[in-house]
Amino acid sequence: MYSDETLERFKAVKNMGKIADADAIGEVGNVYCGDIMRLYLKIDKVKDIILDAKFKTFGCVAAIVSMDMACEKLKGLTLDEALKITNRDVLSLMGANIPKQKIHCSVMAQESIEAAIKTYRGEPFTPHDHHH
Repeated sequence: MYSDETLERFKAVKNMGKIADADAIGEVGNVYCGDIMRLYLKIDKVKDIILDAKFKTFGCVAAIVSMDMACEKLKGLTLDEALKITNRDVLSLMGANIPKQKIHCSVMAQESIEAAIKTYRGEPFTPHDHHH
């Protein structure tokens, strides 16, 4: 069901965990599939740059891998650059052959980034619609 790349990544997840003194936390839950994702960001408040990103998720292989890849990509980006990451970017990082029913995991990864940054900035965050 998953590509070798995805499974290899799953076995060697790098960014799972919690940042104790995180500057921003984005939590998104999807009742539809029971996944919950929480993204922790450490931010250089002067430069607006993401120094570190970690995540916790109660979710499937795709949820874990998509979050891990997203965290990897986030490090070193400015908050504005991070907000430009789309679920398509996350999918391309994950490699080919993501099962259709798992694409929502990449959408949730994108949402958790938005939720973390918008909350950090005091802006409203609206989740996307997953039922398409």
